[in-house]
Amino acid sequence: MNVMGKKVLVLGLGDTGLSMATWLTRHGARVRAADSRANPPHADRLKRQLPQAEIITGGFNADCFKDIDLIAISPGVPLSESMLANALQRGVPVVGDVELFAQALAPRQAKVIAITGANGKSTVTALCGAMCIEAGLNTVVAGNIGLPVLDALSVIENGEAMPDVFVLELSSFQLETTASLNADAATVLNVTQDHMDRYAGMDDYAAAKARVFLGNGVQILNREDAYSRAMALPGRRIETFGLDAPANDADWGMLNQAGQDWLAHGSQALLNASEVPMAGRHNAANALAALALCQAIGLPLAPLLVALRAFKGLPHRV
Repeated sequence: MNVMGKKVLVLGLGDTGLSMATWLTRHGARVRAADSRANPPHADRLKRQLPQAEIITGGFNADCFKDIDLIAISPGVPLSESMLANALQRGVPVVGDVELFAQALAPRQAKVIAITGANGKSTVTALCGAMCIEAGLNTVVAGNIGLPVLDALSVIENGEAMPDVFVLELSSFQLETTASLNADAATVLNVTQDHMDRYAGMDDYAAAKARVFLGNGVQILNREDAYSRAMALPGRRIETFGLDAPANDADWGMLNQAGQDWLAHGSQALLNASEVPMAGRHNAANALAALALCQAIGLPLAPLLVALRAFKGLPHRV
């Protein structure tokens, strides 16, 4: 997407909003930033860093949307917000930071692992990052886990080497405005009741999650989650994970041998569950998902198991 000379409205001045405003300005856009809060967290920082940007706080009004070519929304701003919905009806394009990232990344040679789900996505994202690093890949972990995706891209545009792989944690809110992401491997770990103040129901929430599969990459599905399992698309390579025994060679799961549980791929026992530092069966499922994702982009198994044995999980997670 060429934003040079375009008038772009950035909605929301949290971390993602600041990241979008900075990246868009860098690429020649004329930025107006608005936030419904009177004192959004990064308004002062934006004024210092981008003095040319127009900033409106305290609520969205018609002036915010006047003469705008493109709207870039933060994940916390719902598409149902009345002024935004009116702009959409008028045909003003609306994107989020992941869509801007995906379009900018398209011609570049880097693999993408994309992870979403109601639970476990931060753990799986961090574990995939550790596995990719152990396998020798120049790895960037970004997205909902902390580093905004456009900040990660800006580092590369400043001269850093293009990584071999981006490992992205994505929320349903980010995926709502994402259409161009073509992840080499992607997963919806699970779909449980969450954010029902934002969605019409569970099907609506699941549909937002399923947008992670809009590309042509490998689908990693949780066969024990009905919503994830139903996202299988025709013509795509699909592998599944679960805490039951694998039914075929494309399945990741648990085998019981001599009274002990093993993480397995097909009929091959890979690692005794007692060697996984993260406690709990839910973390065994997280480990299986991470193994499936990393193998899906062609990584050898041995370094992935080394990383898994060393991974103690994230702080304040169980």
